[in-house]
Amino acid sequence: MTRLGDLERAVMDVLWDVVPGTSDGVTVREVADALDGRELAYTTVMTVLDRLAGKGMVQREREGRAWRYRPAASREAHIAQLMLDALDLGGSRDAALVRFAHSVTGTEAEVLRAALGSEAGLTRPAPTEAGAELTDRVDGPAAARRPADEAAER
Repeated sequence: MTRLGDLERAVMDVLWDVVPGTSDGVTVREVADALDGRELAYTTVMTVLDRLAGKGMVQREREGRAWRYRPAASREAHIAQLMLDALDLGGSRDAALVRFAHSVTGTEAEVLRAALGSEAGLTRPAPTEAGAELTDRVDGPAAARRPADEAAER
């Protein structure tokens, strides 16, 4: 997954914060207006959205002469993919995961335990701080496991 530059991240933050999953999306003008703290030209925002579409980060649909944009994935799915990409940078994935596990707070550890239990079919996912269930899924290394690996875990 591609890392985002500062302006791309600001545009994605607008899309993630403003566009609900069921929305038809927003126009370039609406994104530019939401970036009110920055004095950006309309064409700059249009170029950023076009590049994000090219990277697969946003989906767009033609509406008359304009495009409507919406995120291709949730913020959480994007962050999860970044974490998986970081694990692929080299070295020991196991060591990196252990180091990560030791660095999270108790609450974060409980969320991870619940998510792992849910993945194994043991429990329901724990609610997030806002009360919503964890629903975004990223198919990463677990999807590539062999049946022998799963049997060894049981």
